[in-house]
Amino acid sequence: MKLAVLGCGAVGRSVAELAADYGHDVAALVDSEGAVVDESGVDVDAALATKAETGVVGDADPADALAADYDALVEATPTTLGDAEPGFSHARTALERDRHVVLANKGPVAERFGDLTALERDSEGTVRFEATVGGAIPAVSTVEDVGPSKVTRARGVLNGTSNFILTRMAAEGLDYEHVLAEAQDLGVAEADPTFDVDGTDVALKCVILANVLSHGAADDPAEAREFSLSDAEVEGIRNVPGSALELAAESGRTVRLIGEASRDGVRVGPRLVPDNGTLSVTGTQNLVQIETSHAGRLNLSGRGAGGPETASAVLADVGRLE
Repeated sequence: MKLAVLGCGAVGRSVAELAADYGHDVAALVDSEGAVVDESGVDVDAALATKAETGVVGDADPADALAADYDALVEATPTTLGDAEPGFSHARTALERDRHVVLANKGPVAERFGDLTALERDSEGTVRFEATVGGAIPAVSTVEDVGPSKVTRARGVLNGTSNFILTRMAAEGLDYEHVLAEAQDLGVAEADPTFDVDGTDVALKCVILANVLSHGAADDPAEAREFSLSDAEVEGIRNVPGSALELAAESGRTVRLIGEASRDGVRVGPRLVPDNGTLSVTGTQNLVQIETSHAGRLNLSGRGAGGPETASAVLADVGRLE
């Protein structure tokens, strides 16, 4: 397939670099300032070298990339909340041209799911978004394979930064601020960690799963309940004291930031879990539990973030479109 890759951060860059390994060509590559477009195939190495040298991937207009001849648009620009722009408009442009859309950007599918699926129904294109939930973990496709109507809920540890902090606090008896500083030094936490430690990232992922469960089980998807971030009950980890982890350890338990999604709603917050249980994954690992009507509980774990890891989910979605 020919791909137009919007976004040249860790994920977009990795998609462009790995596309050939999956048998695809990059027809356009876009960063925040410019683009390179070649419908016969962009020289990705040269484009990324140009970006490293000049700060811009190319001198073409990003609008030229949206108008190019491609089969699937990969939307890997940063997630924005509320109106989910400009990611939503990028997806709309592609769908109105009957092109496929593969999202790594959570915004359109978490904040405007109904609008996005309405556009999809009127298009010859298909929307895929595996990479928006759990990085390399195939959570969305597993729900689809089981059948959304046969899945009662999904829960899990879905943010590596928060999980790293809680793991270190429990293991070393350290307080939140100390471990946060350590995580920032190691590059595990952003300079502004709000999105991660306040639970927003987990909530967005669970909203996406709730929408998949709701729309996938509805007789008429257009009438299904739609969730957005404003519908989620969210509590982060800033106020988890080290003493709470010490107390939990005395009873063979620990604390994890758990997100839960069902057709009834979304909840995110610190929860007590068995110290040796499935949900007590450590470090930056993620885990998703899918509760099914007939197959019991399915546990999926792996890397929930990272450029190549998330790019593998994007490219797996591209493969599903072929």
